[in-house]
Amino acid sequence: MSMVETGRKYVFDFDSTLTRVEALDVLAEMTLQGNPKREEIVAEIQHITNLGIDGDISFTESLERRIRLLNANKSDLENLVVELRQKISKSIASNKDFFHEFSEDIYVISCGFKEFIDPIVAEYNIPSDRVYANTFTFDETGNITGFDEANVLASHNGKIECLKRLDLDGEVQVIGDGYSDYVMREAGIAHKFFAYTENVHREKAANNADHVAPNLDEFLFVNDLPRNLSYPKNRIKILLLENVHPAAFENLSEEGFSVELVKHSLPEEELIERIKGVHVLGIRSKTQVTQKVLDAANKLMVVGAFCIGTTQIDLEYSKKKGVVVFNAPYSNTRSVVELAIGQIIMLMRNIFTRSTEIHNGEWNKTAANSREVRGKNLGIVGYGNIGKQMSVLAEAMGMRVYYYDVADQLALGNAVKCNTLEDLLSISDVVTLHVDDNKANKNFISEREINQMKDGAMLINLSRGFVVDIDALAEALKNGKLGGAAIDVYPSEPRSNGEFSTPLQGLPNVILTPHIGGSTEEAQRDIADFVPNKIMDYINSGNTVDAVNFPNIRLPKQNKAHRFLHIHKNVPGIMAKINEVLAKYGLNISGQYLSTDPDVGYVITDLDKEYDKEVVKALKNVENTIKFRVLY
Repeated sequence: MSMVETGRKYVFDFDSTLTRVEALDVLAEMTLQGNPKREEIVAEIQHITNLGIDGDISFTESLERRIRLLNANKSDLENLVVELRQKISKSIASNKDFFHEFSEDIYVISCGFKEFIDPIVAEYNIPSDRVYANTFTFDETGNITGFDEANVLASHNGKIECLKRLDLDGEVQVIGDGYSDYVMREAGIAHKFFAYTENVHREKAANNADHVAPNLDEFLFVNDLPRNLSYPKNRIKILLLENVHPAAFENLSEEGFSVELVKHSLPEEELIERIKGVHVLGIRSKTQVTQKVLDAANKLMVVGAFCIGTTQIDLEYSKKKGVVVFNAPYSNTRSVVELAIGQIIMLMRNIFTRSTEIHNGEWNKTAANSREVRGKNLGIVGYGNIGKQMSVLAEAMGMRVYYYDVADQLALGNAVKCNTLEDLLSISDVVTLHVDDNKANKNFISEREINQMKDGAMLINLSRGFVVDIDALAEALKNGKLGGAAIDVYPSEPRSNGEFSTPLQGLPNVILTPHIGGSTEEAQRDIADFVPNKIMDYINSGNTVDAVNFPNIRLPKQNKAHRFLHIHKNVPGIMAKINEVLAKYGLNISGQYLSTDPDVGYVITDLDKEYDKEVVKALKNVENTIKFRVLY
């Protein structure tokens, strides 16, 4: 990216801008160690700090009151500097190059103190003579007694006077977190004020700002300055539906993205409206991501399914639109298995019948239809991640395990493979279904298959609602063909909590649950970590490992390079055209990786740092391009 000639001057605040903290607050926490009133005093110092920043008391008063409470010595300042080096704002640290390239145009005006500011900003190529701040006064033993009151920055609105005296040429932009920074703009001596909210959001500053900058990337983007990321993360909009775990919201928000959380699913028409301008969509099982939705999604890059199944997403069309889909294939495996194990025991012991009797005021102590699971035959239909773990736990309880799968699966432990579904059904005391969401599995278990089961056998379905013919199951339970069932999923499920009906209601020895197989706190938390990590990995570095519908690529992040992501139709000659463009503009490739499937190709290219912006246009115009993105 070529250097931009701006003729601008950039005036930075220090506390809560260049650093994530207020330095005097940190100093107080250090120097008051062992003081029984430490927390109380630190809280008071923070309160006084905020009053001064928001202009509710004079800065001079704020400073005097805080120093009186500090109880600090000159020797403490070295430790403070060490601490502050660990607390540089995240986006400041990642854009160190900007400070080095534009050093001559950057100033620091702070009501903090040069004693700790100078050594910090020196590492960002800002010399002491462009740092304007207060200085401490000390007694003969080095105790901090106060501050130089003659310093213009020690007085109320001192920043105004300081900037006036500097008399800077060109457009002056102020970047800071507080109202005390805005006053330079208000006084007319700064042309723009950016409220910096990466560390703290102060309403008074944000409400008066020309521009709110959640990070330095946003500030650099607005000014078209060289930056670490081509597009600020705060401009990437993420829409999370269906009440996904709050940790997902936290993980993505902490990364700097703009995240909206909606508690329910959205019907197609509403989703079509809401998805415009959205870069990432997060859903669970109920939201349907159709062709119409994908056509309306003008900025969509990723769909994250916070569940195992992906039939609610048109995967092929997503791929054609260059939209990568991730899911959570393993995160809730244990939760599903534990519920199935619990249900097997409950059904075999006829627990729910006995429980209902007690609830109705009836005492019926009997061993009738109450059996141990040990020594019984368990038939597992679908021997994937869940089926295999089910196999291990069931065997540990003394069950004999049989399994059937259309794919060739290696048996775990003493599990026995059945060559046909009928073989498995005919031998099993309990049949548990763990098949995938392939539409071909509709009514996989219907009247015919039920009749092949042992008389009095139990059926468990924690897979997909459409897999079992519910009417046929209800009939088999009523006429005594089956001895019980546990059903967690249904052919038709409501979009939100409320009324629900099924032909299985009211039948004895039938456990009905509202699609909660994977709904444990542990599973939802794991999903809330796994899926966002995949999303962030793709957005931040272009990696597509574990994507459901896309070629898998992983490349390490490069320093001093730019990364181009190119998604295209898989037709001959595309790579040659891409590299032809790069050669035309004299760009040296430092790393390149291509992966394809029958429909699309995905190539990541790392280049030397500098490039002509015209190359981006040329790459976007390569024939059969689906999506192109400059990452950094």
